[in-house]
Amino acid sequence: MARPKSEDRRRAILESATHIVATEGLTATTAEIAKQAGVSNGSLFVYFDTKADLMNALFISLKAEMVAAATDGVDYRADARIQTLRIWNKWLDWAVAFPEKRRALSQLDVSDDITAESHRVAGEDFAGIAAMLDRGRAHGPMKDASLGFVLALMTSVAETTIDAIISDPSHADETRALAFDALWRMIA
Repeated sequence: MARPKSEDRRRAILESATHIVATEGLTATTAEIAKQAGVSNGSLFVYFDTKADLMNALFISLKAEMVAAATDGVDYRADARIQTLRIWNKWLDWAVAFPEKRRALSQLDVSDDITAESHRVAGEDFAGIAAMLDRGRAHGPMKDASLGFVLALMTSVAETTIDAIISDPSHADETRALAFDALWRMIA
């Protein structure tokens, strides 16, 4: 009979993969990930059948964590601008607080190993945000643009803002406010 899988080991593998992908990129080996996680390379494959499976699990996990942090306490029925601002600030807070996770997620976002199914699963977490953005842009210049395009614009502005905050933390509050104002004018 097989031993039950340990959630602590699985978590250690994902944490190790986050660090390795953030620092070394997607070419990192499973042996490096396993070693840093404190498990054998064979044990890693008990939890993930292939390296691609590991990367997909990591992608879904990081996306879910980011969305959960950004949407905690959001009332999607309330004023779209106020709730989008709330999500915006929490998203930036998460990215600045966890730069390694952000770097890993950025690399995974463009990886050919991340499947359409993983993108779909990760996208489900964005459903509330998407509906709120649809309400916010209903009468604005982006009313006829695809939601994917609007989300890509929001992500681009957020990434640029995060980089600016990290490089000049003394102006973080001003930077995040200016960027949100510009974003909202583009959307609504």
